[in-house]
Amino acid sequence: MLVYGRNVAKDLLEKNKKIKKIYLQDTFNDNYLKGLIEKRNLNVEVCSKNKIEDLSSGVTQGIILDIPDYSYKDFHDVLNDDNQDFVVLLDHIEDSHNFGAIIRTCEAAGVKTIIIPNKRQVPVNATVWKTSVGTLSNVDVVMVSNISNAIDRLKEVGYWVVGTALENSVDYRSIDYSSKIALVIGNEGEGISNLVAKKCDFIAKIPMYGTTNSLNASVAAGIMIYEVIRNRK
Repeated sequence: MLVYGRNVAKDLLEKNKKIKKIYLQDTFNDNYLKGLIEKRNLNVEVCSKNKIEDLSSGVTQGIILDIPDYSYKDFHDVLNDDNQDFVVLLDHIEDSHNFGAIIRTCEAAGVKTIIIPNKRQVPVNATVWKTSVGTLSNVDVVMVSNISNAIDRLKEVGYWVVGTALENSVDYRSIDYSSKIALVIGNEGEGISNLVAKKCDFIAKIPMYGTTNSLNASVAAGIMIYEVIRNRK
């Protein structure tokens, strides 16, 4: 997998993550990152701007890293982790920038695990790595075959499930988040599915005071995640 950007590179290099090769633009001038690269004696190819742009579809900031494909974590580890009491589930998020932004918010809030489905969901890709701004290494992403079934398993080990929607819902600030919480963030266009909504113990709504009737998925996730955290202080 090719990932890119200085924050991503800094995170991977500082944490000694496996890197197969690095492509550096010939004008790259970040001496700190160059020092980390030299210290690890990594395979480096110095490239023209044109080659760097050919290798990536995004803004690379002059550095691309070839790393192993992302290794998703095991769902059973989440179920068996007695020290974990707050997880986030994504019900088919399709935009890489939204996914990356949610990862960044989770890391900032201390949320350890994000659960995603293996179909109709953007996977961990280069854009997700870059948008998460080097925080993906601190968050476990779990991929499951079915979100609905995953919710059933989480309930079996004591989680209360909170989804978000405008209809048949209560103000998100009125919910007690002191128990083990599984927070479900819905698809950008359709929200959470009907099947998932039926599995939720609570459906929360974020009040809208302007003319819009919805929020970007990553923005809604940020509000909900920090309400859970605030409620536990």
